[in-house]
Amino acid sequence: MAPTPLARLAALHSVATTYSPSEGVTVQVPDATVVAVLAALDVDASDERAVAASLAAAEAARARRLLPATVVLWTDDPAPPAALAALPPGTRVWVTPEDGTGPALWRLPEGPSGARPGLGVHRLDVGAPEDGTESALWRLPEGPSGARPGLGVHRLDGRTPEDGTESALWRLPEGPSGARPGLGVHRLDGRTPEDGTESALWRLPEGPSGAWPGLGVHRLDVRAPDGREATAALIVAPPATPRPAGRGYGFLVQLYSLLSARSWGMGDLGDLRELADWAGRAHGADFVQVNPLHAAVPGTPTDPSPYRPSSRRFPDPVHLRIEDIDEYAYAAPHHRAELDAVLADAAELREGVLRKGALIDRDAVWALKRRALELVRTVPLGPGRQAAYEDFLTRQGQPLADHATWCALAEQYGSAPHTWPEALRDPRSAATAHARVELADRIAFHSWLAWLTDQQLAAAARAARDAGMRVGIVHDLAVGVHPDGADAWARPDAYAAGMSVGAPPDAFNARGQDWGLPPWRPDALAASGYAPYRGLLQGLLRHAGALRIDHVMGLFRLWWVPAGHEPADGSYVRHDADAMLAVLVLEAHRAGAVVIGEDLGTVEPGVREALRRRGILGTSVLWFERDWAGDGLPLPPERWREDCVATATTHDLPSTAARLTGDHVTLRHRLGLLTRPLDQERAEDAADTAQWLARLAEPGPGGAGRPLDGEEAAIQAVYRYLLRTPALLTGLWLPDAVGDRRPQNLPGTWDQYPNWRLPVADAEGRPVTLEELAASPRARALLDTLRARTAPPDARPV
Repeated sequence: MAPTPLARLAALHSVATTYSPSEGVTVQVPDATVVAVLAALDVDASDERAVAASLAAAEAARARRLLPATVVLWTDDPAPPAALAALPPGTRVWVTPEDGTGPALWRLPEGPSGARPGLGVHRLDVGAPEDGTESALWRLPEGPSGARPGLGVHRLDGRTPEDGTESALWRLPEGPSGARPGLGVHRLDGRTPEDGTESALWRLPEGPSGAWPGLGVHRLDVRAPDGREATAALIVAPPATPRPAGRGYGFLVQLYSLLSARSWGMGDLGDLRELADWAGRAHGADFVQVNPLHAAVPGTPTDPSPYRPSSRRFPDPVHLRIEDIDEYAYAAPHHRAELDAVLADAAELREGVLRKGALIDRDAVWALKRRALELVRTVPLGPGRQAAYEDFLTRQGQPLADHATWCALAEQYGSAPHTWPEALRDPRSAATAHARVELADRIAFHSWLAWLTDQQLAAAARAARDAGMRVGIVHDLAVGVHPDGADAWARPDAYAAGMSVGAPPDAFNARGQDWGLPPWRPDALAASGYAPYRGLLQGLLRHAGALRIDHVMGLFRLWWVPAGHEPADGSYVRHDADAMLAVLVLEAHRAGAVVIGEDLGTVEPGVREALRRRGILGTSVLWFERDWAGDGLPLPPERWREDCVATATTHDLPSTAARLTGDHVTLRHRLGLLTRPLDQERAEDAADTAQWLARLAEPGPGGAGRPLDGEEAAIQAVYRYLLRTPALLTGLWLPDAVGDRRPQNLPGTWDQYPNWRLPVADAEGRPVTLEELAASPRARALLDTLRARTAPPDARPV
């Protein structure tokens, strides 16, 4: 059956009208949902006449279009991007590099478009041809022969050797990897990197003129012979993200939950630095993965979830270790007494969490830290520190100014911009500009906090490297942001108004899910050259050895739920996955960072393959790894995938001790979350656990070869099993080291369970400090098992 006009219109805007929750099953998206989603993309589909007009306009625009908004070039792809190959013969192409240097004019070869230019001598003019400047020629060889000139200083046309012998057409040879050198100033022979490492022959991709600009996001301008013009972003990306240097293991921990004897009521960046130093030096760990440290939306109370932040680009200063700020030591005597009083209050707050059963209270922690920070700020920065701060402000630019402005406005008007004076809801209005002047001191305060937090993030990353970690700190990127937060206020054009990200119904949630996070508009992202996304990644990767991306499938498509609709009545909206991946790979390459995708749950066909092709690791959780296509039994270790982080649990799942004992079923029953009788749930859970225990006790690779004696032995067997898989990285859920039974988050609950507010605790529920964990015999026994199986052959025990 031919698609309806509404379906055709939706397809042109990457909006799904059907989806497949499982193989062989197709679900129709309600027309009302499609109409609402299109409206959020500024497309009128309110009635048949509107659909017809919008469809005609969209199809006409598509027919006139020379280029999409973004063009991707992977450096391992020998063919030019399809969008350029499809340009009319004779089209002129200008590429302006992202560094701002002048544009280069590229002439597409005459003749039919194809994957490669035709045989012949093609011409590249540097600079616009109208300006009369002298051209520099690059001639491609007419055939497969073509010799590379020897070392020396030759004519810039690449053809005339310095000894004056007759010119010869030549091509750059294809070296072992075909890769271009990295950013920097290199030998003009195109072979020797500036760092003096061994020369490596390289080639430029064979695009329309034989050479492309370096890695980056450049401007692409084209003019067709018929006078049509177009502008696009050109993303030039390496083939894949960096990979870990070898197999290794590390810790997974929610930073707020790991208090030390120096914490102010929740774990902080000083604790992260200490944890990384200890884990790397004493136990040979290669990484520490933490929860998102994004800035939260302040409230009464503040939402404790790290996955619904105000800003994903800037971290939250609640994570600061106040005593580690340089100026703290130089507080004036009359301020020192006030700081001592704050320290005493912080100690009381810490003891309440560690010894008196209190929950982690983010608001109470921030109230104390803000008091201290206001006092520390009275100490002038030294010349070097001042210069570093000003350099930070310059680098961060307008995004930081907007973030700090939102924070200042939230102090004055509350944290919900929809309740502010109307003119202040627009970050570019005259009223907001006036407010920036009036609130300059508070804006400077919040900018200073961002700088201090950035410094302590850098210190934690440095400690991880110095401790010998091969990956380092793994930061986490949440799926989206709070609709009233700083990011949504600063870039309203980038978000779809009236929409929320969620998930369709599945076996675990028959109603679907609505996460309350406004989605990015794919069209706005593409039109901006993915500027918000690039800035976000650059900020997160600044001090990251790796980046974990929550719900990585969102790079391909997201489930949009219109306001007022049930989560089940949503629809998928697609991103340009090639562009999203290219930006991610480019920024990870520049940062030298590994990328880990959380790809649990329902994943559409082809997604994991695309991620693997670009070097992005997946996530494999032991309890979900079964032979689903065969007998359904636990998957033998040798059949696990290699490109992943293998772990026993996550922040949204039961701890390993709770899983082994069945405590997680009891908890869900107590909170009224079970959908079946308790006996049935317990029986099914016990059978599932028994199958895994049998697998863990089997002789041979991955098995203990003997019955498992007790809970502690079973937990050790779980992690030994993970280490027997080919997985590049193994993640130890740090609470497992001391037998913690409580999940950090119990999906489907709000005030019924203290999500995101529990400290790490032992098997009896007693909170455990970082110092106590480091001294725990139980933790050491488990960590010794991990170290023994991941250490290099020449490693010695500490």
